[in-house]
Amino acid sequence: MEVLHFPDDVRPPWLVHPVLALGNFDGLHRGHLKIIERVKRGAAEHGGTPMAMTFDPHPPRVVRPDKAPPLLMTKAQRLDALHRTGINCVAVVRFTHEMSQWDPETFVRSVLVDWLRVSEVWVGANFLFGHGRSGNFTSLRTLGQRYGFRADKIDPVRYKEFVVSSTRIRRLVTEGRMDEAAALLGHQYYLDGEVVEGRRRGRELGFPTANLRTANELVPPHGVYATTLTVDGIIHPAMTNIGVNPTFGDAHAPTIETHVLGFSGDLYARQVRLGFVLRLRDERRFDDVDALRAQIEADQRRAERLFSRLSV
Repeated sequence: MEVLHFPDDVRPPWLVHPVLALGNFDGLHRGHLKIIERVKRGAAEHGGTPMAMTFDPHPPRVVRPDKAPPLLMTKAQRLDALHRTGINCVAVVRFTHEMSQWDPETFVRSVLVDWLRVSEVWVGANFLFGHGRSGNFTSLRTLGQRYGFRADKIDPVRYKEFVVSSTRIRRLVTEGRMDEAAALLGHQYYLDGEVVEGRRRGRELGFPTANLRTANELVPPHGVYATTLTVDGIIHPAMTNIGVNPTFGDAHAPTIETHVLGFSGDLYARQVRLGFVLRLRDERRFDDVDALRAQIEADQRRAERLFSRLSV
């Protein structure tokens, strides 16, 4: 996939009639995918190049850093997810304090017209841009008429009674409602990272675990989850504990520990993807190790019953 960076890269000569999906695309949820599909169809109809534009850092990090939400995806995950949709060109705009002061027309002229020379731009219905978020779809369409490109929007996507949005998905993940988050995303919420050395307590209990070190910002709350662990492209059923192991009375940073069901290989230093299926229970303190072991066995039986009904 080609990744172009504004303002550092020049417009490549092979970029023909760009049809652009414009947004942050955090989580790449069902609403985002509808925009992407429309861009791909429009590019195919007119012989153009389907592409997406996103921002780095996330604009709220610059405009109001004290209120900026944790992101659903790292930049690398976002680019990978866009590539997997069939988008082979992504423009990453370096968002700065100076850019945050641009009015909507300055952004359109500098980035969409002078740099990319777009032919079409597609956004979500609630897209806002420019200083103070003063630009909306109506102003984008008006500027498109002035500068010679088409601007259109996708109506909000609903799942049951909910409008699908990154904000709502963040709230669901924060509350541990992983099955509902997955329904809005259209895929499991996942963390990527490296398996690192742990305290080996899981092995002592008879449930060896892979301890994940991740760059993802939004980690689900403490508790036990039915999960999947993807290793070398192979998806394994698993269960994961997030927390501080209160039964052992340790005062240390929370850990993410995954027991892969029916797996006995060595995962140390491997890059893996941890997907969240369902929250099983809260993390809690047990009176002794035997009580903890009995609960883990019960958790495993519940996870196995769940995965017997799912296609993993």
